[in-house]
Amino acid sequence: MARKRRGQPIHGWISVDKPEGRTSAQVTAQVRKLLDAAKAGHGGTLDPIATGVLPIALGEATKTVSYVMDGKKRYRFTVRWGEERSTDDREGEVTSQNDHRPDQEEILAVLPEFVGVIEQVPPNFSAIKVDGKRAYKLARAGEEVSIAKRQVEIAEFSLVSILDRDNAVFEVSCGKGTYIRSLARDMARRLNTVGHVAELRRTQCGPFSENVSISLESLETLVHSAPPSAYLLAVETALDDIPALALSADQADHLRHGRPVRTQDLGGHSLIDTGSLVEGDVLCAKADGQPVALARFVSGEIRAVRVLNI
Repeated sequence: MARKRRGQPIHGWISVDKPEGRTSAQVTAQVRKLLDAAKAGHGGTLDPIATGVLPIALGEATKTVSYVMDGKKRYRFTVRWGEERSTDDREGEVTSQNDHRPDQEEILAVLPEFVGVIEQVPPNFSAIKVDGKRAYKLARAGEEVSIAKRQVEIAEFSLVSILDRDNAVFEVSCGKGTYIRSLARDMARRLNTVGHVAELRRTQCGPFSENVSISLESLETLVHSAPPSAYLLAVETALDDIPALALSADQADHLRHGRPVRTQDLGGHSLIDTGSLVEGDVLCAKADGQPVALARFVSGEIRAVRVLNI
Protein backbone atom coordinates (compact mmCIF):
# COMPACT_ATOMS: atom_id res chain seq x y z
CA MET A 1 0.00 0.00 0.00
CA ALA A 2 1.36 3.44 -0.99
CA ARG A 3 2.57 5.62 1.86
CA LYS A 4 0.51 8.77 2.28
CA ARG A 5 2.47 11.99 1.94
CA ARG A 6 2.65 13.91 5.20
CA GLY A 7 1.74 17.59 5.38
CA GLN A 8 -0.93 19.88 4.03
CA PRO A 9 -1.75 20.51 0.33
CA ILE A 10 -0.44 24.08 0.18
CA HIS A 11 0.11 25.58 -3.29
CA GLY A 12 2.02 28.74 -4.13
CA TRP A 13 5.34 30.54 -3.81
CA ILE A 14 7.17 32.18 -0.91
CA SER A 15 10.17 34.39 -1.67
CA VAL A 16 12.52 34.10 1.29
CA ASP A 17 15.39 36.48 2.02
CA LYS A 18 17.94 33.76 2.70
CA PRO A 19 20.26 34.38 5.65
CA GLU A 20 23.99 33.82 5.47
CA GLY A 21 25.35 30.48 6.63
CA ARG A 22 22.36 28.36 5.60
CA THR A 23 22.09 26.16 2.52
CA SER A 24 19.16 26.56 0.15
CA ALA A 25 18.01 23.04 1.04
CA GLN A 26 18.03 23.86 4.76
CA VAL A 27 15.93 27.00 4.24
CA THR A 28 13.48 25.10 2.03
CA ALA A 29 13.11 22.38 4.66
CA GLN A 30 12.46 24.99 7.37
CA VAL A 31 9.75 26.69 5.27
CA ARG A 32 8.10 23.35 4.58
CA LYS A 33 8.11 22.55 8.30
CA LEU A 34 6.76 25.97 9.30
CA LEU A 35 3.80 25.63 6.94
CA ASP A 36 3.40 21.86 7.42
CA ALA A 37 3.44 21.65 3.60
CA ALA A 38 3.36 18.31 1.83
CA LYS A 39 5.78 19.34 -0.90
CA ALA A 40 8.39 22.08 -1.36
CA GLY A 41 11.33 22.93 -3.60
CA HIS A 42 13.43 26.01 -4.36
CA GLY A 43 13.90 27.93 -7.58
CA GLY A 44 17.68 28.28 -7.75
CA THR A 45 20.50 27.41 -5.35
CA LEU A 46 22.39 30.06 -3.39
CA ASP A 47 25.79 29.37 -1.83
CA PRO A 48 25.78 29.20 2.00
CA ILE A 49 27.67 32.52 2.26
CA ALA A 50 25.12 34.21 -0.03
CA THR A 51 22.03 36.08 1.11
CA GLY A 52 18.98 37.30 -0.74
CA VAL A 53 16.14 36.12 -2.91
CA LEU A 54 15.39 32.39 -2.63
CA PRO A 55 12.00 31.53 -4.21
CA ILE A 56 10.41 28.47 -2.61
CA ALA A 57 7.67 26.56 -4.41
CA LEU A 58 4.99 24.71 -2.48
CA GLY A 59 2.70 21.97 -3.77
CA GLU A 60 1.69 22.37 -7.40
CA ALA A 61 3.97 25.41 -7.73
CA THR A 62 6.90 22.95 -7.86
CA LYS A 63 5.77 22.18 -11.42
CA THR A 64 6.71 25.73 -12.41
CA VAL A 65 10.21 25.80 -10.83
CA SER A 66 12.02 25.49 -14.17
CA TYR A 67 10.53 28.78 -15.36
CA VAL A 68 12.06 30.57 -12.38
CA MET A 69 15.43 28.86 -12.80
CA ASP A 70 15.50 29.87 -16.47
CA GLY A 71 14.69 33.51 -15.61
CA LYS A 72 16.97 36.51 -15.18
CA LYS A 73 19.05 36.80 -12.02
CA ARG A 74 20.54 39.92 -10.47
CA TYR A 75 23.36 39.96 -7.92
CA ARG A 76 25.26 42.49 -5.84
CA PHE A 77 28.67 41.29 -4.73
CA THR A 78 31.97 42.45 -3.26
CA VAL A 79 35.30 41.36 -4.74
CA ARG A 80 38.34 41.36 -2.51
CA TRP A 81 41.51 41.89 -4.51
CA GLY A 82 44.88 40.31 -3.82
CA GLU A 83 43.88 36.77 -2.86
CA GLU A 84 42.58 33.93 -5.01
CA ARG A 85 41.00 31.13 -3.02
CA SER A 86 40.24 27.46 -3.64
CA THR A 87 36.48 28.04 -3.53
CA ASP A 88 36.63 31.46 -5.29
CA ASP A 89 34.97 32.95 -2.20
CA ARG A 90 36.15 33.90 1.28
CA GLU A 91 35.63 30.41 2.72
CA GLY A 92 38.40 28.75 0.73
CA GLU A 93 42.11 28.47 1.32
CA VAL A 94 44.39 31.08 -0.23
CA THR A 95 45.94 29.64 -3.40
CA SER A 96 47.50 32.75 -4.94
CA GLN A 97 48.36 36.32 -3.94
CA ASN A 98 49.10 39.51 -5.87
CA ASP A 99 50.01 43.03 -4.74
CA HIS A 100 48.35 44.86 -7.62
CA ARG A 101 45.12 46.72 -6.84
CA PRO A 102 43.10 47.91 -9.86
CA ASP A 103 41.77 51.47 -9.86
CA GLN A 104 38.41 52.64 -11.16
CA GLU A 105 39.70 53.41 -14.63
CA GLU A 106 41.18 49.92 -15.04
CA ILE A 107 38.00 48.25 -13.80
CA LEU A 108 35.66 50.22 -16.04
CA ALA A 109 37.85 49.45 -19.04
CA VAL A 110 37.50 45.67 -18.74
CA LEU A 111 33.84 45.34 -17.70
CA PRO A 112 32.51 45.43 -21.31
CA GLU A 113 34.57 42.30 -22.05
CA PHE A 114 32.35 40.37 -19.63
CA VAL A 115 29.01 41.49 -21.09
CA GLY A 116 27.10 39.38 -23.62
CA VAL A 117 27.59 35.67 -24.22
CA ILE A 118 30.88 34.72 -22.57
CA GLU A 119 32.68 31.54 -21.61
CA GLN A 120 33.49 30.66 -18.01
CA VAL A 121 34.74 27.66 -16.08
CA PRO A 122 32.58 26.92 -13.01
CA PRO A 123 34.40 26.82 -9.65
CA ASN A 124 35.91 23.51 -8.57
CA PHE A 125 33.71 23.79 -5.48
CA SER A 126 30.39 23.66 -7.33
CA ALA A 127 27.56 21.19 -7.87
CA ILE A 128 28.63 20.50 -11.46
CA LYS A 129 28.96 16.78 -12.11
CA VAL A 130 32.35 15.45 -13.24
CA ASP A 131 32.32 11.78 -14.26
CA GLY A 132 29.06 11.35 -12.38
CA LYS A 133 30.29 12.95 -9.14
CA ARG A 134 29.73 16.44 -7.74
CA ALA A 135 32.77 18.63 -8.32
CA TYR A 136 32.78 19.95 -4.75
CA LYS A 137 32.96 16.38 -3.38
CA LEU A 138 35.97 15.63 -5.53
CA ALA A 139 37.62 18.93 -4.56
CA ARG A 140 37.03 18.30 -0.85
CA ALA A 141 38.62 14.87 -1.21
CA GLY A 142 41.72 16.48 -2.70
CA GLU A 143 41.14 15.02 -6.16
CA GLU A 144 41.99 16.93 -9.31
CA VAL A 145 38.90 18.54 -10.83
CA SER A 146 38.63 19.44 -14.50
CA ILE A 147 35.45 21.26 -15.52
CA ALA A 148 34.80 22.22 -19.12
CA LYS A 149 34.07 25.81 -20.16
CA ARG A 150 30.45 26.73 -20.69
CA GLN A 151 28.67 29.67 -22.23
CA VAL A 152 26.65 32.02 -20.04
CA GLU A 153 24.97 35.33 -20.78
CA ILE A 154 25.68 38.56 -18.90
CA ALA A 155 23.13 41.29 -19.64
CA GLU A 156 24.62 44.01 -17.41
CA PHE A 157 27.80 44.35 -15.37
CA SER A 158 28.51 47.53 -13.44
CA LEU A 159 30.85 48.87 -10.79
CA VAL A 160 28.82 50.18 -7.84
CA SER A 161 31.58 51.50 -5.62
CA ILE A 162 35.18 51.08 -4.52
CA LEU A 163 35.03 50.58 -0.77
CA ASP A 164 38.76 50.77 -0.18
CA ARG A 165 42.01 49.65 -1.77
CA ASP A 166 41.13 45.96 -1.34
CA ASN A 167 37.38 45.82 -1.99
CA ALA A 168 34.99 46.83 -4.78
CA VAL A 169 31.24 46.31 -5.14
CA PHE A 170 29.58 45.21 -8.39
CA GLU A 171 26.12 44.45 -9.76
CA VAL A 172 25.35 41.88 -12.42
CA SER A 173 22.24 40.89 -14.35
CA CYS A 174 22.72 37.47 -15.88
CA GLY A 175 21.12 34.35 -17.27
CA LYS A 176 20.87 30.75 -16.12
CA GLY A 177 24.01 28.92 -15.06
CA THR A 178 26.21 31.95 -14.38
CA TYR A 179 28.67 31.58 -11.51
CA ILE A 180 29.43 34.90 -9.85
CA ARG A 181 32.49 33.39 -8.19
CA SER A 182 33.91 32.52 -11.62
CA LEU A 183 33.08 35.98 -12.91
CA ALA A 184 34.95 37.62 -10.04
CA ARG A 185 37.93 35.29 -10.44
CA ASP A 186 38.20 35.85 -14.20
CA MET A 187 37.77 39.62 -13.95
CA ALA A 188 40.51 39.83 -11.33
CA ARG A 189 42.89 37.85 -13.53
CA ARG A 190 42.06 40.11 -16.49
CA LEU A 191 43.00 43.06 -14.26
CA ASN A 192 46.45 41.52 -13.70
CA THR A 193 45.71 40.57 -10.14
CA VAL A 194 43.70 37.90 -8.29
CA GLY A 195 40.52 38.08 -6.26
CA HIS A 196 37.57 36.29 -4.71
CA VAL A 197 33.97 36.96 -3.70
CA ALA A 198 33.82 38.36 -0.17
CA GLU A 199 30.07 39.12 -0.06
CA LEU A 200 27.24 37.94 -2.33
CA ARG A 201 23.55 38.85 -2.42
CA ARG A 202 20.91 37.88 -4.97
CA THR A 203 18.47 40.74 -5.48
CA GLN A 204 16.31 39.16 -8.19
CA CYS A 205 15.46 35.63 -9.32
CA GLY A 206 13.04 35.48 -12.24
CA PRO A 207 9.89 37.40 -11.24
CA PHE A 208 10.88 37.47 -7.55
CA SER A 209 12.77 40.42 -6.09
CA GLU A 210 13.88 41.82 -2.74
CA ASN A 211 10.68 43.81 -2.26
CA VAL A 212 8.53 40.65 -2.12
CA SER A 213 11.00 38.60 -0.04
CA ILE A 214 10.63 38.02 3.68
CA SER A 215 12.98 36.75 6.37
CA LEU A 216 12.49 33.39 8.02
CA GLU A 217 11.79 35.19 11.29
CA SER A 218 9.02 37.27 9.70
CA LEU A 219 7.56 34.20 8.02
CA GLU A 220 7.41 32.35 11.33
CA THR A 221 5.46 35.24 12.85
CA LEU A 222 3.09 35.56 9.88
CA VAL A 223 2.32 31.84 9.76
CA HIS A 224 0.96 32.07 13.30
CA SER A 225 -0.74 35.47 13.08
CA ALA A 226 -1.85 36.22 9.52
CA PRO A 227 -3.75 34.57 6.64
CA PRO A 228 -1.76 32.81 3.88
CA SER A 229 -2.33 35.79 1.56
CA ALA A 230 0.12 37.76 3.71
CA TYR A 231 3.07 35.62 2.62
CA LEU A 232 1.93 33.14 -0.05
CA LEU A 233 2.16 34.17 -3.72
CA ALA A 234 0.07 32.55 -6.46
CA VAL A 235 1.34 29.53 -8.39
CA GLU A 236 1.24 31.54 -11.62
CA THR A 237 3.62 34.17 -10.20
CA ALA A 238 6.40 32.12 -11.76
CA LEU A 239 4.72 32.37 -15.16
CA ASP A 240 4.74 36.15 -15.60
CA ASP A 241 6.44 35.91 -18.99
CA ILE A 242 4.10 33.19 -20.28
CA PRO A 243 0.80 34.12 -21.97
CA ALA A 244 -2.41 33.12 -20.21
CA LEU A 245 -5.30 31.57 -22.11
CA ALA A 246 -8.87 31.50 -20.79
CA LEU A 247 -10.81 28.24 -21.18
CA SER A 248 -14.36 27.21 -20.41
CA ALA A 249 -15.06 24.73 -17.63
CA ASP A 250 -15.56 21.91 -20.17
CA GLN A 251 -12.34 22.73 -22.00
CA ALA A 252 -10.43 22.86 -18.71
CA ASP A 253 -11.83 19.44 -17.79
CA HIS A 254 -10.51 18.06 -21.08
CA LEU A 255 -7.00 19.33 -20.30
CA ARG A 256 -7.08 17.97 -16.76
CA HIS A 257 -7.80 14.51 -18.16
CA GLY A 258 -5.02 14.66 -20.73
CA ARG A 259 -7.21 15.40 -23.72
CA PRO A 260 -6.23 18.18 -26.17
CA VAL A 261 -8.56 21.12 -26.72
CA ARG A 262 -9.29 22.25 -30.28
CA THR A 263 -9.08 26.00 -30.93
CA GLN A 264 -11.29 25.79 -34.05
CA ASP A 265 -14.22 23.62 -35.09
CA LEU A 266 -14.31 21.55 -38.29
CA GLY A 267 -15.69 24.54 -40.17
CA GLY A 268 -12.71 26.67 -39.19
CA HIS A 269 -14.64 28.79 -36.73
CA SER A 270 -12.78 29.95 -33.63
CA LEU A 271 -13.59 28.14 -30.38
CA ILE A 272 -10.87 29.87 -28.33
CA ASP A 273 -9.36 33.33 -28.74
CA THR A 274 -5.67 32.42 -29.08
CA GLY A 275 -4.60 36.04 -29.56
CA SER A 276 -0.96 36.24 -30.72
CA LEU A 277 -0.08 32.62 -29.96
CA VAL A 278 2.07 30.90 -32.58
CA GLU A 279 2.91 27.26 -33.16
CA GLY A 280 4.85 25.76 -30.25
CA ASP A 281 4.15 28.52 -27.73
CA VAL A 282 3.94 27.54 -24.05
CA LEU A 283 1.02 29.04 -22.15
CA CYS A 284 -0.81 28.96 -18.84
CA ALA A 285 -4.35 27.65 -19.37
CA LYS A 286 -6.88 29.10 -16.92
CA ALA A 287 -10.53 28.62 -16.05
CA ASP A 288 -12.45 30.98 -13.76
CA GLY A 289 -9.18 32.77 -13.04
CA GLN A 290 -7.46 29.64 -11.71
CA PRO A 291 -4.50 27.98 -13.47
CA VAL A 292 -5.40 24.62 -14.97
CA ALA A 293 -2.24 23.51 -16.75
CA LEU A 294 0.99 24.48 -18.39
CA ALA A 295 0.20 23.78 -22.01
CA ARG A 296 1.51 24.12 -25.54
CA PHE A 297 -0.18 25.39 -28.71
CA VAL A 298 0.40 22.68 -31.33
CA SER A 299 -1.37 22.07 -34.67
CA GLY A 300 -4.42 24.08 -33.69
CA GLU A 301 -4.73 22.38 -30.31
CA ILE A 302 -3.99 23.25 -26.69
CA ARG A 303 -2.11 20.28 -25.23
CA ALA A 304 -1.32 19.96 -21.54
CA VAL A 305 2.35 19.72 -20.56
CA ARG A 306 1.87 19.78 -16.77
CA VAL A 307 -1.59 19.68 -15.19
CA LEU A 308 -1.93 21.88 -12.09
CA ASN A 309 -4.21 20.26 -9.53
CA ILE A 310 -5.24 23.27 -7.48
